[in-house]
Amino acid sequence: MRRALISAACAVVTTAALAIPASAAPAQPRAKGEASEYVVLYKDGVSLGKAHDAVKAAGGSIVQENTDVGVATVRSANPAFVQAVTRQGALDGAAHNRVIGEAPKEKKAAAKVEKTVGAQGPVAVKGKPSKDTEPLADLQWDMKQIHATANGSYKAEPGSKKVLVGILDTGVDGNHPDIKPNFDRKLSRNFTHDIPTDADGNVLDGPCEFKSCVDPVDWDDNDHGTHVASEIASPRNGLGTAGVAPNVTLVNLRVGQDSGQFYLQPTVDGLTYAAKHGIDVVNMSYYIDPWLWNCANNPADKPEDQLEQRTIIEATQRALDFAHRHGVTLISAAGNDFVDYTKTNIDDTSPDFPSYPGEKPYERTIPASCQSMPSEGKHVIAISATGPSTRKSYYSSFGNGYVAVAAPGGDKVDNADQRPDDRGGIWAAYPERLAKERGELNADGTPKVSYVIRSCKGKTCAYYQSLQGTSMASPHAVGVAALIISKYGHRDRGTGGLTLDPDFVEWKLRGSATPKACPSPSTVEYTWYTQVDGKWVKHTSTQTCEGSKEQNGFFGNGIVDALHAVQR
Repeated sequence: MRRALISAACAVVTTAALAIPASAAPAQPRAKGEASEYVVLYKDGVSLGKAHDAVKAAGGSIVQENTDVGVATVRSANPAFVQAVTRQGALDGAAHNRVIGEAPKEKKAAAKVEKTVGAQGPVAVKGKPSKDTEPLADLQWDMKQIHATANGSYKAEPGSKKVLVGILDTGVDGNHPDIKPNFDRKLSRNFTHDIPTDADGNVLDGPCEFKSCVDPVDWDDNDHGTHVASEIASPRNGLGTAGVAPNVTLVNLRVGQDSGQFYLQPTVDGLTYAAKHGIDVVNMSYYIDPWLWNCANNPADKPEDQLEQRTIIEATQRALDFAHRHGVTLISAAGNDFVDYTKTNIDDTSPDFPSYPGEKPYERTIPASCQSMPSEGKHVIAISATGPSTRKSYYSSFGNGYVAVAAPGGDKVDNADQRPDDRGGIWAAYPERLAKERGELNADGTPKVSYVIRSCKGKTCAYYQSLQGTSMASPHAVGVAALIISKYGHRDRGTGGLTLDPDFVEWKLRGSATPKACPSPSTVEYTWYTQVDGKWVKHTSTQTCEGSKEQNGFFGNGIVDALHAVQR
């Protein structure tokens, strides 16, 4: 999932954020007349007319509006627009319309490191699968760990097409052969538009692939959303892998940029759309940027930054509440920061996206009262990650009372050598177009890197990649939630699909998980190695698990179990 991020895929946090005191890093004022976009929060219960008048009085014009939760995207040439908002009684806050969340907030730089230093060569698939398993089933240790197998949950409850799973992410390759059968193009939506560069002129999404700068609903330029969707619901079709819930329906609710960044407004819009269109459960493997943690009154932050963080918390929570009231089960990755979210931490990565030229991250102390959104929002089920041995993955964030349950997310150094091995990652769908663009295929189409594999059925071939992160753990829990709704849900008179109270889904998800106690001793020193300039470099991280076997900071109520969830 995100943050200081180790990438959904990978591994070692290599953040090089500058430690600059707030007083030494003032935001660069915009030139008068230079327009900028903001997300504005209306005061709860205020009439739209008064809210519109207040926006105008502050010097803004509304670009788009979400009346379900009282949030609007506003454009203004007033360099003091944020301060002007604070003087309007009908408005509760404003935030720069900048990115919120890396595709896991798990760092992309780290992902690249691990992808290129796998300890083994290209993975070979031996033997032929039985008629009841998929060709790559032997690589799916994750499905075995949660009993999502031919003799497990696939037999007891494979899921219902009437259950709709929303993928709030970077997009979904709806034409991937192992996603297309379960993909609902008609219901899918893209709430973003490509942004070529950031405020400093650095490449963000790059050139727009389409004239409108709005990608189609079956398009993914990042690969993160496609992997997530595949883990949840790749069908059992004799090709590649199978997901946790192979018969449920996938809906792309794109809220992330090509770059892996996520804006506040798309997240709010994606959640409210899910609520109004019968989506049963959503996966959110990211955090809302630019702040890893949002603090209401942190003295390290400037007043306008405090207001921005309060706005992010309130706007996101309104959208989460709206979705929960309308029957959406909300599941999120816990983060890849190596830290306990219930303790005081240090953040030197925020803000991670410049609103003004020259704006840089700085170091600040983060008390436990600060919130990373959406994972720490009310009604959200936060998921930590496990590796092949069932240990908590070395990178996974944790916290007793924060983590609800754990699920397989991959741990490529969970082995005797403590060196990256792609077999310890999670294998799921990968867009062929991206594999070609990234130079990962030979001329004959065979993969030339260890983290990509090809599976063919007749003349149809598809590609899969090995990733790790809490971004990969969350979809496993989402898949189990989808099975619970398939098994116990009742007919939704409005949509004709199935529906189930999100609180019941959470209760069942937690109650059917396999309890796992803290390690003994409870303080663990994780050790792993990465290759830098041809040499192996040692890394360590000391982490402490608190709580009982039934509920603790590493595993919550336990590791999700697909079979138990539909049996008990």
